[in-house]
Amino acid sequence: MTTKTRRQDPQLAQSRRLQVLDAASDCFRRRGYHGAGMAEISKTALMSPGHIYNYFDNKEAIIDAIIERDMEEMFSVFNTFLQAEGPLLDVMLDGCDDGVDKHLDVEKGALKLEMLSEAARNEKVALALQANDVEARRLMKQLLRRDGSLVRDLPEPELDSRISVMFALFGGLMIRRVLNPQLDRETVLIALKPVIRTLLSPF
Repeated sequence: MTTKTRRQDPQLAQSRRLQVLDAASDCFRRRGYHGAGMAEISKTALMSPGHIYNYFDNKEAIIDAIIERDMEEMFSVFNTFLQAEGPLLDVMLDGCDDGVDKHLDVEKGALKLEMLSEAARNEKVALALQANDVEARRLMKQLLRRDGSLVRDLPEPELDSRISVMFALFGGLMIRRVLNPQLDRETVLIALKPVIRTLLSPF
């Protein structure tokens, strides 16, 4: 089967793309964005460099796809909140457990921190991450404006600020995990949930 034929098979093409993304993510975590060349990515992916270029033009295209994959995961989380039954406050407090797990994950955290580091030098990566953040804030605002939200009637600037603080709390866990590897999940949740409850309630 030729490469061209393989590219025409949507399922196989998607499988190959994911194979490259997983390999690149591993290389970026271990070597950094600039330290990981296409040769190393291809070796980790068990694919030839030429084969990888059938799916991605360059490393920037790979990191764009990683960011896009993160966005798809984010859509899935918000969709879970939207479909859940019960008071929104309780649903989101229950979701804190999964949120903390994701942000304390060492491998995911290392990759996200590497992308943020690259964003400080690379405008294209910065714009992609900023667009991702805009969409995340839009989805969160949509969720908090729905019926059953205790903060649905807050003025726009105040709701925006509360969303930013919530995102900062979870995002900051990645940094704390690096600086304090012994950070304990359960005690983090004990401290975090009352803060989230406050941010999702009138005061």
